[in-house]
Amino acid sequence: MAASDPGRGGRFDIIDVMKRLDRRIIFVFIAAAVVIPQLIPLNLPLSASPPSRALHQAVENLPRGSVVLVAFDYDPSTLQELDPMAVAFMKHCFSKGHKIIGMALWPMGASIARAHFSKIAREEFGLKYGVDYLNLGYKFGGLIVIDALGKDFRDAFPKDIDGISVDEFPIMSNIRNLRDIDFVMDLSAGDPGIPFWVMIAQGRYSREVGGGCTAVSAPQFYPYLESGQLAGLLGGMKGAAEYEKLVAVTGTATRGMDSQSIAHAAIVFFVITGNVFFFIDRRRAKKRAKER
Repeated sequence: MAASDPGRGGRFDIIDVMKRLDRRIIFVFIAAAVVIPQLIPLNLPLSASPPSRALHQAVENLPRGSVVLVAFDYDPSTLQELDPMAVAFMKHCFSKGHKIIGMALWPMGASIARAHFSKIAREEFGLKYGVDYLNLGYKFGGLIVIDALGKDFRDAFPKDIDGISVDEFPIMSNIRNLRDIDFVMDLSAGDPGIPFWVMIAQGRYSREVGGGCTAVSAPQFYPYLESGQLAGLLGGMKGAAEYEKLVAVTGTATRGMDSQSIAHAAIVFFVITGNVFFFIDRRRAKKRAKER
């Protein structure tokens, strides 16, 4: 046999090996690239964008003891993007001594808020319900509900999520309407969401409003930032990871961005490598054809 015959005559040929490579090996590498950063955070370099830094600074500028209204306007379908934002934002507020009143214009939002309050406010920070934080629950109505908050909180939410009168909670003693809220943060997966809060809370009642949204929705809110109607914005998992970096929290968004970066790098590597071997093999084939 001719020594030039690939893979024969005992001669190792990398091109022949690559051509025979089982594609499932590539799948294993991609899976490892995704899973390993989830188990071992790599903390790859990530610089915070201006919208994320603006939101962080807005919270930093609030006097200690400020009351922040957080609207959990999303559901389980967008947990991967919005949950890390909620966690990082709540930790930031509580670490600065701010109080949080949670509510939702989406049905599942109130349950999501309850879970976060239980884990973060009560277990991690040791805060007291009704004094340091409160969950008003869900209310259908979108724009109408926000407008009612601007006039009197009790018109929209006379009771909390458990049916207890809000007047029984110390956190509500000085809160009558939106003008008594120091900052509004809307974590939005769609409609109702950020546009309504900007229109009413910021436009009509001059409250500072920050936002968090899915990556695909973020571009439509950039004009709000440029006009000053939005104090800051977190867009998708990247925005959540940036905020985690700003508040020194290694959460699911940071690990998710690590996985995404490594997986993308692996895909690019395999694409480039595959093309290099393809062109080398094609060149060899042409050379053999001429020799015949």
